[in-house]
Parts: sequence; structure tokens; C-alpha cells
Amino acid sequence: QVQLVESGGGLVQAGGSLRLSCAASGSILWFSGMGWYRQAPGKQRELVARITSGGSTNYADSVKGRFTISRDNAKNTVYLQMNSLKSEDTAVYYCNAYKFGEYWGQGTQVTVSS
Repeated sequence: QVQLVESGGGLVQAGGSLRLSCAASGSILWFSGMGWYRQAPGKQRELVARITSGGSTNYADSVKGRFTISRDNAKNTVYLQMNSLKSEDTAVYYCNAYKFGEYWGQGTQVTVSS
């Protein structure tokens, strides 16, 4: 059973930074790709960033130039470095992995105060 555990969320002032981590219970090399999604109150869950097993990345337009997704295969962990945070980045952030299906973490709250 695949488990994804997020950490690193919290409360930060606008303009600040946070780094989210997603630790997988097994090798992340097994997945075709991994990513981060977020869901703000009253809104649909949206893709924030994704990284494939080959290292290709893509980002939502709203976070390009501010967020960076990366992976450490040896630690079975994917990261999301978030800089220049804005109040509109406030949401629950979910780790996602996919191969033949999708797997989700439990989510971590990010709150950006203005």
C-alpha cells in the first residue's frame, strides 16, 4: 500500500517562504510522476506543480517563477519550495503520485497572512 506523507506547512507572512516535503513509503522511481495540488476553501483542487520520473516539470501559471518542485530519489521524497508567497496561495496542499492510478497524501495546510 502506497503512503504519501506531507510536512512543512504552516503560517507565513506574505513574501515569505516555505518548503513542503512529501515522503513516500517506497521508491518514488516506481511512479510515472509526482506532483503537488492545492485546494482553497470553496474552490476546486488544482495542480500546482508536477515532476515526471525523467525530471520534466510543469507549473501552474500562478506559481511560475515562485515555486520549484524537486525530488530526492535516495530519500523517496518530493519537495515544493515556495517563495514570494501571496495570500492567494493559502490552501491545503496535497502530494500526488501516479502510475496506473493516483495516490494522495492527507494534505498540509499553508496559510499566508497579508
